[in-house]
Amino acid sequence: MDMTEIQAKLDALEKATAMTNTLNSEMFYWWCTALMIAIHAGFLAYEMGASRAKNALASGIKNILAFAFITPTFFFFGWWIYLAFPTGFSISEAGAAGLPWSANMGPNLADNASGIFWAAFTLFAATTASIMSGSVIERIRISGFTILAVILGSAVWILGAAWGWHPQGWLSTEWGLHDVGAAGCVHMIAGFFTLGVLINLGPRIGRFNTDGTANDMPGHNMPMSLIGLMLIVMGFFGFLGGCIIYTGSEWTTIYGTPTTLSAFAFNTLMGVSGGMIGCYLATRDPFWMMSGALVGVISSASGLDVYFPAFAFIISFAGGLVIPSINNLLIKLKIDDAVGAVAVHGFGGVWGIMAVGIFAAGYPNITGPEVSFMGQFKSMIVFALLGFVPGYVCSLVLKKVGLLRTNQGAEIAGLDMAEVPVAAYPESAIPAYAKSPSVPAPAE
Repeated sequence: MDMTEIQAKLDALEKATAMTNTLNSEMFYWWCTALMIAIHAGFLAYEMGASRAKNALASGIKNILAFAFITPTFFFFGWWIYLAFPTGFSISEAGAAGLPWSANMGPNLADNASGIFWAAFTLFAATTASIMSGSVIERIRISGFTILAVILGSAVWILGAAWGWHPQGWLSTEWGLHDVGAAGCVHMIAGFFTLGVLINLGPRIGRFNTDGTANDMPGHNMPMSLIGLMLIVMGFFGFLGGCIIYTGSEWTTIYGTPTTLSAFAFNTLMGVSGGMIGCYLATRDPFWMMSGALVGVISSASGLDVYFPAFAFIISFAGGLVIPSINNLLIKLKIDDAVGAVAVHGFGGVWGIMAVGIFAAGYPNITGPEVSFMGQFKSMIVFALLGFVPGYVCSLVLKKVGLLRTNQGAEIAGLDMAEVPVAAYPESAIPAYAKSPSVPAPAE
């Protein structure tokens, strides 16, 4: 065999190896996307269980519609926003690859990446919108919610991702933002968007008394909610796996810094357990114990690649101890967040971003300045405003045109019959206290 034949075989081997790496990467994101669908099965069960029986199906239908509408809207303009606006509001030429008529946006044997990354980001988008969904149950119109879900999922959060969760995003290149698990662009933006919506939506009938005290409005099926929350935790292994990039020789974060799936495995599990234990010790409430798993994931998300596992546990434990108190503060302000999502995701995201600034300052980012407290703090403010302002303004417009909140009669009767209209359960299976806030639940 002469040198020409040897070189030809080496070239063929190198090409085959490169294709194998490409296909392995493609399959990895395929299964991350599939696993993220468990998040939506979880939200479905979580929110239906947290609703009174007369509102169970309406709560679930919202999630299904959000998923359905975000998929095409993210195809038509959401992915383009991510590629077009990393440097601010000036349009990057790279955005052309995300236009729906681009050769990248369809079957293309020369492109094994665009579709699979678009799919993963579409599930990120649907997850972001679903964070809002539980907070507004039992009084929002399905049409108004769907409009808000598309705005949040296919426009607002992905602009934040372009700024802070993109290799050329200006928050990272100029301020050194480090947020590998998207505590900012997903959780914070969704949480503060939801806060803006809740201010305009108002509390459920019977939630607050004239003296400002709050009445409990327990959901009709706590076990269903707990199972749903555990499914969300499972799905977040797909979500967080989709947050890192395989280059063919190593894993990197979105910022180009090296990492491993092992680092994510250590710190995700430690974060989940830390948040659960912290919330449970703070409340002794099973619902908050499982919500604490989400608090834990979010609290450690920004630094999954750098934290020592025991430290990730401590950070998430601290979040679990504090976040329920923030939810109690919102209740004192007469903000009716039915599942505590503003506290869990919004303020959990604040803690997640700032924890990196406090404990990982000086860590290098490939694409920008080193991690710093001020860089994380300023980025956190940007995410809070980017979430709250559109949420407040868009919901105010919907309120003015009568599309935000259902009418009083429909709310009292139950949104299942008013909006779906199908009853989730036979009338005989619904206890009186699940139908009306005026009937007290049985004593514990």
